[in-house]
Amino acid sequence: MGMLNLAKMWTREEVLALALFRLLDPYVSGNRLGRLMLSPADLDLRSNQLVQPDLFVVPAIGNRRPARWDECGIPILIVEVLSPSIARYDRMTKRRRYQRSGVPVYWVVDVDARLVEAWTPADAKPAILTETLSWQSPGAAESLTVDLPEYFREVLAE
Repeated sequence: MGMLNLAKMWTREEVLALALFRLLDPYVSGNRLGRLMLSPADLDLRSNQLVQPDLFVVPAIGNRRPARWDECGIPILIVEVLSPSIARYDRMTKRRRYQRSGVPVYWVVDVDARLVEAWTPADAKPAILTETLSWQSPGAAESLTVDLPEYFREVLAE
């Protein structure tokens, strides 16, 4: 019932991003990886071209989370939830920018296809994930695992 009400207020892409935030935040916080952030947020990525990822994790500085934008550096994870109007931009332009900037992990969540494309800086093609999404950031004691069919089914109230 709650998700149905949220879906009326927000786009499905926003609902999916928020649900992924709720899955990622305990992992990021519990492993003291840094700070998980939601858009809107203008990131420079040291390229003098601003980008606004849907979700991103900025690394910890020593033993603390960044407190100011100029401390953020290059995110250790960026997530974009595709919407039809900007899918090509997220898959091509943003992806290349993230890869050139050295973002270690970039996920493209394709709502219509019910999959996640996982990219690293060296990849010419993504790993296509339809069953399980896993991430183990350096410094984390364990990996985060998301059952993708369950995630899409629950969030989209199917």
